[in-house]
Order: sequence, then structure tokens, then C-alpha cells
Amino acid sequence: MNWGGSISAWGGMLSKRALQLTLFIVSLAAPAMAAAQGTKLVSKFNDWTYYAHESPQAKVCFAIAAPKSSEPAGAKRDSIYFYISAWPKDGVRSEVSIKLGYPLKKGADATITVGSTAFKLFTRDERAYLSEAGDETKLIDALKKASSMTVQGISERGTVTKDTYSLTGLPQALQTLASSCN
Repeated sequence: MNWGGSISAWGGMLSKRALQLTLFIVSLAAPAMAAAQGTKLVSKFNDWTYYAHESPQAKVCFAIAAPKSSEPAGAKRDSIYFYISAWPKDGVRSEVSIKLGYPLKKGADATITVGSTAFKLFTRDERAYLSEAGDETKLIDALKKASSMTVQGISERGTVTKDTYSLTGLPQALQTLASSCN
């Protein structure tokens, strides 16, 4: 997807997809509601799960993982998820977003670290997105070769969090995303 080189250029699309993503997350918390809304678990690939949602308005598919560990251990947080999503109608094939489970400090960036490479994220409410659209391909390539990644963020209260994710099963989840979400 061509983001036009700036975050503001895709803000409107981000808001639409963020709303759809929020509805999707709510559906994950209630399996009966998920079935009623057309969201279904398609496959489980070790530490990653692949979901698809179809409606007359849109189709969206997600590879999702929860962190294996979170620091600080006692921090009060809602559910935490790392998403790689596809929105075929919008031409999006691998959009990265993270739900950090708490309101993020306004103006503070977050980071994804894979091996020795760090990717900068901009934050909005309790979510984080890649700052540079061109980084999506680089990040996905790095994730396919690694065994883990970390995500760091800063809460409104100033707490620095670090979530560590396993990447076991991600290549299979990404293959399914690429082949079945079109």
C-alpha cells in the first residue's frame, strides 16, 4: 500500500481500520459474539493464530499473537496483542499494529526490536503502528528469520513496558494470510 510517505496521509484509513480492529478485538473476547459477527478462528500455528472476518462491507484477516512475557510483571494492563492484518478491499496485505493494553503517553514513540534492528512506532490511544510505511516489508522479513521480538512502550503514567513475543508459527500464519485473504 502506498502511504504517501506520511502518517497523516493515511490517518483517515487508519481510523476506519482501527474501528474495525476494535470491533474485532471485542469479538475475540466473546466467542459467541464472534460467530454471530462472522469472525472465525481459521488456524492455529504454534504461538500465532489466524482469524478471518467477512461481511458485506469488508473482509479482514489477522495473524495474532499475545506476548510470552511482559514487564513489569505487576503492571495493570488490558489484553495485549500483536497483529499483522490484511484488508484486501484497501489493498493492504501486511499491516502491523499492536494493542499494548494501556493508554500510551501522548507524543511518545514505541519500538519493535527484532535481533539488533529496531523499528519506530507512533502511538495512538493504546495502539502502536509503524512510523514509516516502507518498514512493514523490512519488519515482516526480519520477523520471518527470528525466533522472538520485543515491543517497548510508555504508559500515560510513565511506566516503560517490554513485551516479548515468540515468532514460532509466524511464517505459516503469514503464508495463510497471503494465500487466503484476497
